[in-house]
Amino acid sequence: MLSKNKIRFIRSLETKKTRQEENCFLAEGNKLVADTIRHFNCRLLITTQEWQEQHPDISAQEIITATKDEIRKCSLLKNPQDVIAVYEKPVHKIETDLLKKQLVLALDSVQDPGNLGTIVRIADWFGISNIVCSAECADIYNPKTVQATMGAIARVQVHYTSLSRFLKDIHPSPIYGTFLEGNDIYEESLSANGVIVMGNEGNGISDEIKQLIDKKLYIPNYPANTETSESLNVAIATAVTCAEFRRRIR
Repeated sequence: MLSKNKIRFIRSLETKKTRQEENCFLAEGNKLVADTIRHFNCRLLITTQEWQEQHPDISAQEIITATKDEIRKCSLLKNPQDVIAVYEKPVHKIETDLLKKQLVLALDSVQDPGNLGTIVRIADWFGISNIVCSAECADIYNPKTVQATMGAIARVQVHYTSLSRFLKDIHPSPIYGTFLEGNDIYEESLSANGVIVMGNEGNGISDEIKQLIDKKLYIPNYPANTETSESLNVAIATAVTCAEFRRRIR
């Protein structure tokens, strides 16, 4: 039986303070949990009998079989499913020498959890295994962010650090940034390794980080010189940018 204390604990993981104190995070949903449970140490698994029977090889420190009504009481989703997992946060270390050989995403104060989760999913699609975030970015372990990754959180390492220090340390790898006043991305030379910096939803890349950018890139609208939206959503811009980088190395 699912106790009231367990329900309170699970729901408390909606707050960053509790996630930090407990060093764990929440994942909900049949597919999300099935895709991630082998990648993280599972502290607690709340599941229906049916889901558990469909996944007999799943392991966790504690497994509680619950009814759908019980799961609904502790779920943060509008439409709860059959399983909730509490994972321990993984420890990721920034290995600068290794990252110099890769294509890396860097996020400067991306604050919307949905945008961050979508960017992690985009990185996973384009084979980018590391994202470096400034301290002001949304929390990767926010339940909304975890949901938006659609399981990509299991394959993409997200690091939080001083972004300016990281960019200085990774030099001389090329550092790209997206700007409204940049050079046409489809005409600019791009490398197979380096850092792509994406900025804040409203303010773009900060002045401090802007000074460290080697190449300013611009995604042109079509047709050129016509009235259009002011800018692209940061996740959409990330997808377009990553697609162009990967297209060049095929």
